Amino acid sequence: MAARPSTGPLSYRPEPGTIPTQPGVYRFRDGHGRVIYVGKANSLRARLSNYFQPIQNLHPRTATMVTTARSVEWTVVNTEVEALQLEYSWIKEFDPRFNVKYRDDKSYPWLAVTVSEEFPRVMVGRGAKRRGTRYFGPYSHAWAIRETVDILLRVFPMRSCSNGVFKRSAQIGRPCLLGYIDKCSAPCVGKVSADEHRVIVDEFCDFMGGRTQAFVRRVEKEMYAASDDLDFERAARLRDDLGALNRALEKQAVVLGDGADADVVALAEDPLEVAVQVFYVRGGRIRGQRGWVADRMDSGETADLVETFLLQLYAGESGESIPKEILVPALPTDTATLEELLGDLRGSRVQVRVPQRGDKRTLLETVEKNASQSLALHKTKRASDLTTRNRALEEIQEALELDDVPLRIECYDISNLQGTEVVASMVVFEDGLARKSEYRRFVIKGVDGQNDVASMHEVITRRFRRLLDEQARSEYRPGDGENGPMLVDPETGRPRKFAYQPGLVVVDGGPPQVAAARAALEELGIDDVPVCGLAKRLEEVWVPNEEDPVILPRTSEGLYLLQRLRDEAHRFAITHHRSRRSKSMVESALDDVPGLGEVRRKTLLAHFGSLKKLRGATVEEIAQVPGIGPRTAEAIKAAVEPGGSAQGSGGTDGHNGPTAADGPAEGGSGWVVNTATGEIEEA
Repeated sequence: MAARPSTGPLSYRPEPGTIPTQPGVYRFRDGHGRVIYVGKANSLRARLSNYFQPIQNLHPRTATMVTTARSVEWTVVNTEVEALQLEYSWIKEFDPRFNVKYRDDKSYPWLAVTVSEEFPRVMVGRGAKRRGTRYFGPYSHAWAIRETVDILLRVFPMRSCSNGVFKRSAQIGRPCLLGYIDKCSAPCVGKVSADEHRVIVDEFCDFMGGRTQAFVRRVEKEMYAASDDLDFERAARLRDDLGALNRALEKQAVVLGDGADADVVALAEDPLEVAVQVFYVRGGRIRGQRGWVADRMDSGETADLVETFLLQLYAGESGESIPKEILVPALPTDTATLEELLGDLRGSRVQVRVPQRGDKRTLLETVEKNASQSLALHKTKRASDLTTRNRALEEIQEALELDDVPLRIECYDISNLQGTEVVASMVVFEDGLARKSEYRRFVIKGVDGQNDVASMHEVITRRFRRLLDEQARSEYRPGDGENGPMLVDPETGRPRKFAYQPGLVVVDGGPPQVAAARAALEELGIDDVPVCGLAKRLEEVWVPNEEDPVILPRTSEGLYLLQRLRDEAHRFAITHHRSRRSKSMVESALDDVPGLGEVRRKTLLAHFGSLKKLRGATVEEIAQVPGIGPRTAEAIKAAVEPGGSAQGSGGTDGHNGPTAADGPAEGGSGWVVNTATGEIEEA
């Protein structure tokens, strides 16, 4: 059943009471009839009504989806399991742009056995799985598979040659080299029959599938029997086979002492993307590993991401690919339904759970570290790709109608705690890459309370007044063949990097912050520096004097670069803010200690660095600080202990925009190097 198409989320909203309360799957379509989002619900009426609440109450990406859509339709099913199956089928069929789609973060090789052929072959395979082939892995490197196979072929001499080599050997009546060195049973020339070769293949698959100890014990038993029969040649060959099996097993460390079969899933998330890593454990040993990354398209929590991932991972697989146990960082939204679906596919019970302690918890933490590293590597690769950076800058130029590509972009963010300790950050990207040596931090002085607009006006004014001063005190030196043109100090000849004008100023916020930045520039007589703002709620790009925002496509590299700028500015501001707050808490905690003046308070602060470290120090350690005696140390310890005068006031970070880094604080004249961070700060 479908709701009528129209021009906006409220106008295509289904009539009250027309949506059924049964389980089902729904589809949102855009103006061209393309499916842009697929979802399932235990109650269609309850779920769909959530999409038609006021836009400001929705997650930014959900709001973008419902404003892009022009109609919604649904299909009623009998059970929640059927809803889960239909959701997967529609996602696979329509590939909706607003659904989370996990894609491999690299091409993983598999160990493949072509079991459907008369004489199955073992080989390394990549890409999509094929029907009639059994897969093991995936592995991190193809050479690791080949090395393992080379070891095991002396114990399980199955065919590993290509079809061309196999046919040619059969025609000439001579096996290839592997047949002569006993690493192939040579079915091509009839040394073994198809049934005998199939037995070898089945044993190889059983060994790779985790049933290893039975083979090891069997070879040991045969070796000792041959020795007792004085057949030392066969005993020696079996001894070598046993060594080969052990070498293959040594490459697969035991991670679960109970010999369990499990897939261990972990996620690393940020507001824009999610990375997933899976370790495949069979017989207690890691048999393979695989990773995915995906753009976050909705407001789903970790539980929702886990459910979506498990559905995409297993729904199209054969039952033998699904283990008895799946370890996850958070239980899916509807664990029972998902377990029922996976159990039907496997043919026996499947348990999805969160490990709390022991080897399984330790292994999950290891997989989580791999996921975090995978996400960091993905972001680094995306940011460092020259073609991608150029495309991002060109998209920004086109979207904002700039005269030139913004090769230098500066982004500003404000951070405060309930109107106190207000700080700002400035981060610089050149050619799409961060220039951390030119990051700056500002302490806002002329603004009372929590006024982000006034704070933005102040920081832009101070930064660009400094720009004008530096340009006035610099001279222009043309390029000399090795170095390009630069502004230098006429007395020292050193370049004045901070005298360069940005090609674009980005502020974290919407129209008010953009207007404040534009006003500050106009007051200084600067009219050739473009300004825009990135509003976090809907990822809208605002420009001065425009009623409507610029909407960049969700997959735009230009939008991704602006988001990275904003996130970096936020991280920079928050870290500096927390550092200042920690220092102020230490100083206020020590105000009432008798005989402790300003100089010795600063000495303590420099020695311990934070209130937490000072609280953890013993009286003897405090007394070792120059100028602090035993009695003063005891008074300090009493002051900073919980319940003493050092109790700082609670609060939460009140900040605007995404994540930022530690940077220089402004307030005096000149710039200095922060010896703790290695970054440049304004004195």
